[in-house]
Amino acid sequence: MNLLYESESFAVMHVLANDTGEATPLSKPPTLERHGFEIVDKRSGKEVYLDGSWAEMFQMHIQAWQQNTPTQEEVEDTLERYTGLAQQPVVVH
Repeated sequence: MNLLYESESFAVMHVLANDTGEATPLSKPPTLERHGFEIVDKRSGKEVYLDGSWAEMFQMHIQAWQQNTPTQEEVEDTLERYTGLAQQPVVVH
């Protein structure tokens, strides 16, 4: 898990579900690469996990941010749109 962003209002982590930190042996069968993003809304105490097409869409935002450095307000406005999906209370963080 990599922390991508943190502020007083939000935390964003990139979760690499299949990453063991070790090189994959050549004899091992291929596995479906799964990753996602966890967005924690610190104000509400809820989090949302984005995977699949949601994660791909969020990845596009991150790539755009890397090319055109956004303001903190622009980042948090984008995160605010995703946290509308948040239903899971934060238990451990």
